[in-house]
Amino acid sequence: VTGVFEAYLSIISNRLNEVMKQLTILSTIFLPLTFLVGVYGMNFKFMPELEIKEAYFALWGIMIAVTLGMIYYFKTKKWV
Repeated sequence: VTGVFEAYLSIISNRLNEVMKQLTILSTIFLPLTFLVGVYGMNFKFMPELEIKEAYFALWGIMIAVTLGMIYYFKTKKWV
């Protein structure tokens, strides 16, 4: 009886580990994006990026590149 119960707990633990791995990957992808949005969400009086028209699109490009790069990295490691 205890062997069956330990096997059941092992299966549950493995499922939990898979869920935690997926949540960690998701939060790792959103961490740098949250940082960039947080920095650009602050109101500064002298922000050089406000003078440059291409800065908005450059920020979007950086965020997309970081996201795709991290997804590519996770896929090469076979984590996703």
